[in-house]
Amino acid sequence: MAEIVNLRQVRKARARDDKRAAADENAARHGRSKALKALEKARNDRAEATLDAHRLDGREE
Repeated sequence: MAEIVNLRQVRKARARDDKRAAADENAARHGRSKALKALEKARNDRAEATLDAHRLDGREE
């Protein structure tokens, strides 16, 4: 006897899988990981803080 399948659930699962595959492809092509973004932000914040620490008082540039 054949297995009973809910076609609506199968259709939605297939659509989810297709979207996930497209998202993974786009992330690999264009994106950076969350860890890389956090590392870059930390480096930029550190550089900005160092620059501000060496700024002479009374001069805003």
